[in-house]
Amino acid sequence: MLLKDKVALVTGAGSGIGREVALAFAREGACVVVADVDATGGEETVARIHAGADGGGSSPGALFVRMDVSDPADHEAAVASAVQRFGALHVACNNAGIARGSPEAAVPLAQISARDWQRVIDVNLSGTFHGLRTQIPALLAAGGGAIVNVASVLGQVGNLSLSPYVASKHGIVGLTRAAALDYAQQGVRVNAVGPGYIDTPILSAASAEARARMVAQHPMGRLGGAGEIAELVLWLCSERASFCTGGYYPADGGFLAR
Repeated sequence: MLLKDKVALVTGAGSGIGREVALAFAREGACVVVADVDATGGEETVARIHAGADGGGSSPGALFVRMDVSDPADHEAAVASAVQRFGALHVACNNAGIARGSPEAAVPLAQISARDWQRVIDVNLSGTFHGLRTQIPALLAAGGGAIVNVASVLGQVGNLSLSPYVASKHGIVGLTRAAALDYAQQGVRVNAVGPGYIDTPILSAASAEARARMVAQHPMGRLGGAGEIAELVLWLCSERASFCTGGYYPADGGFLAR
């Protein structure tokens, strides 16, 4: 019951890492606002939370809100929904992201269109900024809390043909550190996690050859599981991580140790 009596908000919670984070938060006693642009996926996450509670789980409630993280108004509405429905906001995970602006956008930097660049920045980096900007006042009003931003191993190193993604994830790490310093003495902790390649729907279109290349980059010899990232996020959002703020925590099967 690491989050007993807490209210949490998770973006991109309709699938993958976001869904597993939402389920973990609920398992540990939090009311969870499930935010995603995909209503079907988001409602399924809420249904799974409710099913877990019916089966003896501990979450007192869950709510879906549709959110395009590139839209500041959607962030404001999600936070308002959390406060109106559950009374406060104590925890947030800014997880929603995209790898590229369009399916054909995995190209060298000089071939990336301005539109594809802007789309990735709007979702990944600006989406995280909008989240922090609206979540932090609610956490302050609740007496403090914790936020985890989902970056990537590519928030520390480069990668071929993914310049917008790499830039956005480096930006998330920097934004995390800046926010942590701004609010360190006000009871709000802000950290970032850096997943390696995780076996989620975002990789579903990858060929067998591409997946093999991803696996080979991890000394542990496999892709990560979304649930493994969720456990790290959960810990960082709990009081067990009470002296942790401004940190970047890789969960990458050894990717960055090479």
